Amino acid sequence: MKKTLKGNGLGLAFGLLFLATLVAQSFAGWQEFNTQQASEGLVQLSWWRYVASADFGVDVAENWQSEFLQFWLYLMATVWLVQRGSPESKELGEEGRESDQDQMVGEHAEETSPRWARVRGWRLRIYSRSLGYVMGTIFLLSWLVQSIAGRVSFNEERLEQLQGPVTWTDYITRADFWSRTLQNWQSEFLAVGSMAVLAIFLRQRGSSQSKPVGAPHSATGVDG
Repeated sequence: MKKTLKGNGLGLAFGLLFLATLVAQSFAGWQEFNTQQASEGLVQLSWWRYVASADFGVDVAENWQSEFLQFWLYLMATVWLVQRGSPESKELGEEGRESDQDQMVGEHAEETSPRWARVRGWRLRIYSRSLGYVMGTIFLLSWLVQSIAGRVSFNEERLEQLQGPVTWTDYITRADFWSRTLQNWQSEFLAVGSMAVLAIFLRQRGSSQSKPVGAPHSATGVDG
C-alpha cells in the first residue's frame, strides 16, 4: 500500500484536492445563493437541491471547460511552436510530429511500448493523438454543459423578473454566456504563457517543470 501511494502520489494528491475544493465550492456557493434569495424574498434551497441546480452546474462547467481548453491548446501548440530557453518547449528545430524513431512507434517500438504503438494503420493514428482527442472532447462537452446550465440559470432570472425565456441558440449569442466563457479563457492563457516564459529565467529546484538551477537561460526543453 505504501509503495502504491508513493508511486501515485501526484495523481492522488490532486484528486483529493479536486474533491475537497469541489465540496467546499458547493457549500460556499450554496450560502451565497441562499443569501441572495433571502435578500430578494425568494425561497431558499437545501444543499442537495442547490448542488443539482443549474446555478451550481454552470459554475462548475465553466471552470472545467477553460481548464481542459488550456491543456488541449497547449498540447497542440507545443507540437509546432517552440520557446527558446523554456523547459516547457521542445528544442528549436524539432518542431512537428517527429519521426517514428523519435516517437518509438511501428518498427521502432520497444517490447514495453503500448500495443497500439507497435501497429500500423488507424489504431496508431488514433493512439498517437489520443491525449489531444480526449482533452478536446472533454472541453467541448464541458462547454456544452455550461451553455445548457447557463441558459437554465439565465431563464430562471428572467422569469423572476417576469420576462420570457430565451432559446439555447439565443443564449449562446448573449453577453452572459460569453462573459462567463472569456473571463476564464483569458486567465488560462495568461497562466500558461507566464509559465512558459518565466521558466526561462526562474527555477524551482527539484521540479520536473523547471530547468536545473544551474542550467543556462538559453537551455530549451531541459527538465530538472
